Amino acid sequence: MDPTIIFLLIAILLVGVMVFVAISLTSKKRYSFEKEEYQADWLHIENSLVKDNPATYAAAIIEADKLLDKALLEMGAPGKTMGERLKKAGGYFSQENSIWHAHKIRNQIAHEHGFKVDYLQAKRALASFKQALKDLEAI
Repeated sequence: MDPTIIFLLIAILLVGVMVFVAISLTSKKRYSFEKEEYQADWLHIENSLVKDNPATYAAAIIEADKLLDKALLEMGAPGKTMGERLKKAGGYFSQENSIWHAHKIRNQIAHEHGFKVDYLQAKRALASFKQALKDLEAI
């Protein structure tokens, strides 16, 4: 066989391997979640929000935030706090600003005495958390 053809085949093979390695290193890694567990937890959170019961609004937001944080921890997002983990995982989210807004509402509930959330705020926050969990492929 002609040495030029052998050299060409080896070069093509090497370029193919380098392209594969480059794609593998730059693509976002996905973690494999126990989707059934996350879906059951999510369904419980959604069902806990009762329009005529304002006490459920804050609790649902806090639980949704915890579930997203659990997913971030499981996938190995670095950071000591949920906020730090959200910053590191920001590229995974299709609606990064809305998940930040939902997390900030959670922080206001937890840290501002007397902070009240209304039903529509709770629904929007839950929708943001749900989308974030979908983006991570946890649900």
